[in-house]
Amino acid sequence: MKVIDHLRQAKGTLLSFELLPPLKGKDIRSIYAAIDPLLEFKPSFINVTYHREEVVYKERGHGLLQKIRVRKRPGTVGICAMIKAKYNIDTVPHLICGGFSKEDTEDALIELNFLGIDNVLALRGDATKGEAQFIPERDGHAHAEDLIRQIAGLNRGKYLHEEEEEAAPTDLCVGAACYPEKHPEALNLSTDIAYLKRKVDAGAEYLVTQMFFDNTKYFEFVDRCRAEGITVPIIPGMKPLTTRKHIAFIPKTFHLDLPVAFSNELAKCRTDEEVKQVGIEWGITQARELTARGVPCLHFYTMGRSEAVQAILRAVR
Repeated sequence: MKVIDHLRQAKGTLLSFELLPPLKGKDIRSIYAAIDPLLEFKPSFINVTYHREEVVYKERGHGLLQKIRVRKRPGTVGICAMIKAKYNIDTVPHLICGGFSKEDTEDALIELNFLGIDNVLALRGDATKGEAQFIPERDGHAHAEDLIRQIAGLNRGKYLHEEEEEAAPTDLCVGAACYPEKHPEALNLSTDIAYLKRKVDAGAEYLVTQMFFDNTKYFEFVDRCRAEGITVPIIPGMKPLTTRKHIAFIPKTFHLDLPVAFSNELAKCRTDEEVKQVGIEWGITQARELTARGVPCLHFYTMGRSEAVQAILRAVR
């Protein structure tokens, strides 16, 4: 079932979760361990992130370097197919521009459609380690908007090569990302929203926000999007802080602010356990307000850890 259909048919605020593929060497049981504790909340769909391969260079003597591509996590498509088969829960694989040519993208979309996976979250993706800025693959997409256009085209039966003109169209629901505190590369929030509208016009049927900790910024962002003619559902993304490392890492890495009241409480914490309790309490407050305001869905970035999300939802549901 498509995410947009879940949202249209909902009689209240839905729940969804996002998982990371496990590091190589771990088996499928690590996915079960991340999902099983959250089944009691009946998630409507589960997102699975995609992590592009890294490029490393090894010295081979005589001034020669060998370029080696390293993949550290198993494939997103396979994990999505497993979740759908085992749990009968709809999945949303992430598809990125980085590391994919247009033909690679088409192959991935054909595979998703064949497996009965109805959704995809289209993202540009980050620069690879060592790159100062994002560099697209040769004959790949530089922007999420272009990736969305290719998916929308395939849904109309538009394949890359003429000999495939009679191939059946795909039927994929396309989601996209948005940033209540603006994308870090955007000049300002206004230009970011203008670009966001182009993604929606290209075919994105719903949006999922980057994590945020200030609900006011989400509500103001939605209002500005509506004023610019963006009418698709905008799903708020949430992540509970659970460690002292998160306090410095998350605001810096994801370019977001922590509200003063929240940061004041975090400043009193001396252990990870204290941070986790403060993070859970803040998440409960956020979730209750968002639900009371009728958001379409609460989307939790679990990072493969379910305990804090479980505590929040048991207090809210």
